[in-house]
Amino acid sequence: MEKKSLVEPILYALFVLVGMFFLTLFILFIVLLTGNIHYVVLIITTAVVLYVSYVCYLFHFFKTKKRKVVFGSIAGAVILVSSISPIQQIYKNWIPSVDAEVNVYDYMPFSDSRKIATLDYDSTLKLTGDLPKMDGATALYPLYSAFVQATYPKKEYDPFDSEVMVNTTIDAYTNLINGRVDMIFAAAPSTSQVTTAKQNGKELKMAPIGREAFVFFVHQKNPISGLSMEQIKNIYGGKVTNWQEVGGAKDNIRAFQRPADSGSQSALEHLMGELPIMEAQTEDIATGMGGIIKEVSQYKNYKNAIGYTFRFYSTEMVQNKKIKLLEIEGVAPTRETIRSGEYPIASEFYIVTAGTDNPNVEKFIAWILSPQGQELIEKTGYVSLE
Repeated sequence: MEKKSLVEPILYALFVLVGMFFLTLFILFIVLLTGNIHYVVLIITTAVVLYVSYVCYLFHFFKTKKRKVVFGSIAGAVILVSSISPIQQIYKNWIPSVDAEVNVYDYMPFSDSRKIATLDYDSTLKLTGDLPKMDGATALYPLYSAFVQATYPKKEYDPFDSEVMVNTTIDAYTNLINGRVDMIFAAAPSTSQVTTAKQNGKELKMAPIGREAFVFFVHQKNPISGLSMEQIKNIYGGKVTNWQEVGGAKDNIRAFQRPADSGSQSALEHLMGELPIMEAQTEDIATGMGGIIKEVSQYKNYKNAIGYTFRFYSTEMVQNKKIKLLEIEGVAPTRETIRSGEYPIASEFYIVTAGTDNPNVEKFIAWILSPQGQELIEKTGYVSLE
């Protein structure tokens, strides 16, 4: 009779085991698909604990209070240990990122947005016919959106599917080299982007249209307010690893970098010159079911972190009040110091073409370099060439 009485609990246990197995597989599939790999161990551990507790219940293991306490303590400790990675990830996600996403639709041409600079009079250029197709860096979208609103026919220009698109600098150069657009608005290309263009039989032609500051920033509570060019190079060359070495607190420096071929990463490469940049911090990111790849960690505003971007993007588009821009060689990055040449890391930004035959491209570039185009550069918040 005792053997027969065990059949039903065993069948129940097997049934529950199969059900939990497939449920766990489904949850893991969703987790891996969304990239939340940090929860995998916790999910598996929780499933195992629940199953074991159910089996113990079926076979009347929890007859005494002592057994319940022992099992609960062990199960709690196991779940707590497996929760360390998810808790760390939640903490990392809670820390604000300077490279925040910007709602580009706020800057779409003819959207009645007050964020787009306008002329107080009609533009001398009104384009018709074959409109130049363009792309560019997010930081420059407010600018070329203003150019479009002043010179293009009024209609909807979707930021991701029209003659006027906005992507990352990397994607913009790819679209230009592959002939999908006539021009892009971006920082100077990286060495690899120039090489890729040549391999595709294209020559990148750059027309400077304005000036901008390449800036470094830290957490607002960091006592450091400025660095020298040499200190910046030593930090990103891996020679200086603690803030104490440059007059700050005794804390390891978390020097974040951007993805290769992005506008700001190319700017860092130009700044460093022949000095090799240290290996970037990376993080494992699940890409669907394709496995794990390593990507450059996006800037997280830790108290010991340092990052870099362009002045307009950080001060006008993202407006993160928890960071402060550093003085370089004792000079703050402002429009005035960019204009005067005092700020040492100011550079030009460009319209880049690669052999387009659109007749309106040269007209458009000439107008941007005219007083009206340069006025819009100033009104947007950048520094004109004049």
